[in-house]
Amino acid sequence: MSGCEITVITRADCGLCTAAEAVVAAVAASRPVAVATVDVDADPELRAKYDWDVPVVLVDGRQVGFHRIDRARLERAVDSRLAARRA
Repeated sequence: MSGCEITVITRADCGLCTAAEAVVAAVAASRPVAVATVDVDADPELRAKYDWDVPVVLVDGRQVGFHRIDRARLERAVDSRLAARRA
């Protein structure tokens, strides 16, 4: 895969999670990335780590934001990973 993966750790009935997913979708729309959404409450390990911090956004496993996701920061993180993969 030449792209990267954005993972959104979320939970049901979470307004910030819905907003984060919209930001991720906008960033992913113009880039070769895969997007995965993971329910924090379905995984005890993730819940122990991120319970009160959702939503959490990871790019290739590295946390780039939580709670309110900054689009510009996410774009920089994704573009940096994509550039590193091309190098």
